[in-house]
Amino acid sequence: MTTAADIMHPGAQWIPATESLARAAQVMAQLNVGALPVSDANDRLCGIITDRDIVVSCVAKGRDPATMTCADLCQGTPRWIDADADVSAVLDEMESHRIRRLPVIENKRLVGMISEADLAQHLSDEQIAGFVASVYAGR
Repeated sequence: MTTAADIMHPGAQWIPATESLARAAQVMAQLNVGALPVSDANDRLCGIITDRDIVVSCVAKGRDPATMTCADLCQGTPRWIDADADVSAVLDEMESHRIRRLPVIENKRLVGMISEADLAQHLSDEQIAGFVASVYAGR
């Protein structure tokens, strides 16, 4: 059985909810990623910030990314998957919520992220086609 841990990109990093969006953008640039999981005061997942979030919900609205925090943009319940979950559960989670990045959690701690690139490297063409049809349908 292929698990989330088998296909994830290990070593993902949190950014605290209290950090500025400017700092989040700096960390994304340093790590060469487009999204960061956001942690609360207890080091638990409370959201995800994307580079697009920063541009569309902050910069484009004339707000200051140096004063807005990650918590200001975290909305809703963040989606995640357990490291031991089967790859079919990964696909179900990403497809049903139409998301492109999924944090991987083990023992309540972040251990990695699964992105579209990870799926492309580890799944069959049929599985990837199903993912693309589900996530991008109607966009």
